[in-house]
Amino acid sequence: MSVVLNASAAAPVLSKPQITRARAPLTRTVSVCNEFGETSETQIPAERALTIYLDKKELVTLMTLGAEPEWLVLGFLRNQRLIDSVEQIESITVDWTIGEGEMGEPGVAAVKTRENAHVVIERSADRVVTTGCGQGSVFGDLMAHIDEIELPAAQITQGQLYGLVNAIRLQETTYKSSGSVHGCALFQGDQMLMFVEDVGRHNAVDTIAGWMWMNDIDGQDKVFYTTGRLTSEMVIKSAQMGVPVVVSRSGITQMGLDVAKRLGLCAIGRATNKRFLCFSGPERLVWQAELA
Repeated sequence: MSVVLNASAAAPVLSKPQITRARAPLTRTVSVCNEFGETSETQIPAERALTIYLDKKELVTLMTLGAEPEWLVLGFLRNQRLIDSVEQIESITVDWTIGEGEMGEPGVAAVKTRENAHVVIERSADRVVTTGCGQGSVFGDLMAHIDEIELPAAQITQGQLYGLVNAIRLQETTYKSSGSVHGCALFQGDQMLMFVEDVGRHNAVDTIAGWMWMNDIDGQDKVFYTTGRLTSEMVIKSAQMGVPVVVSRSGITQMGLDVAKRLGLCAIGRATNKRFLCFSGPERLVWQAELA
């Protein structure tokens, strides 16, 4: 996972959990042979396993690059509706040394809740969430809660959309050096607040969610961008962050579109250069046809 933050991003306040900053190398150099049988070296994403323990109870193993694992863990817990607020967590401690080696044991993320948090896990997620994009919800049916979400009446201009897409194009990324990763970003207008990459887009959106909650950043005037397709779960996670506009370089699934319309969320897909398709919520887009 690679992360870029805007310099004006807010700092965590004292009421938030204590976290380590256990960043891991994003890429690894390997030897390859090309179509002529010639040997050379190239970079590949350094995928690794991270097992989450919640109050010493094994919860789930995530596959990740591992640049900002603490934010990933926090966002995962919130987006899976296991916690109600970051104040319920006392600390998140990540240790990668346990998982050293090519096929070593997973790294460990130890989450400790506060004594009065009353976080109860009714069933264990005794499973591995692979790098496949169809992560799925580990706990419960998120669809059962979407009617509880009320999105703010925010808009984005066509000019801001073009600025956003151009900012992504200029961004230095792990994808450019090694491929095989997804990127997500949080914008305010066309200003990039955070950019993150991971082996799965769900990890990337969870990391952004964790960063937002750690820094008391709401989504009411924000735009979420992803290089991956807008599935129902990606739309729901964006809405849970309070973000009313989502933009994708890829497309949208039928269920993703159904959920976006149900929430009144603006879903923009196939956004490259000055081309895009607005699939839902066109009233949130301030059209400037002269810019197209």
